Amino acid sequence: MELIVSLAIGILAGSGIWLLLRPRTFQVIIGLSLLSYAVNLFIFGMGRLRVGAPPVLDPAAGGDISRYADPLPQALVLTAIVISFAMTALFLVVLLASRGLTRSDHVDGREGGS
Repeated sequence: MELIVSLAIGILAGSGIWLLLRPRTFQVIIGLSLLSYAVNLFIFGMGRLRVGAPPVLDPAAGGDISRYADPLPQALVLTAIVISFAMTALFLVVLLASRGLTRSDHVDGREGGS
């Protein structure tokens, strides 16, 4: 299972970086999204998820930390999802405004090419 998650993270990160280097606005936005998905999977995978363990300490059960799940990775991934959604919306607005001003879909404003 670790190999599958590692391959998924690697493929998402590699595809995201490749798309970030492309000159088209839509490809840059998709590349940023893929890269943020790779980072989210990495953080989630490093959290060592435990099934059936409560994430919050129960005062009646005692202070044995090993019986509880770590809530920090879930909180970090949830925060990263919200931030990446806002970042994607901001980039869409800025890049669409740039496209309207330059009449080109290229990031650098030049016509033609790949």
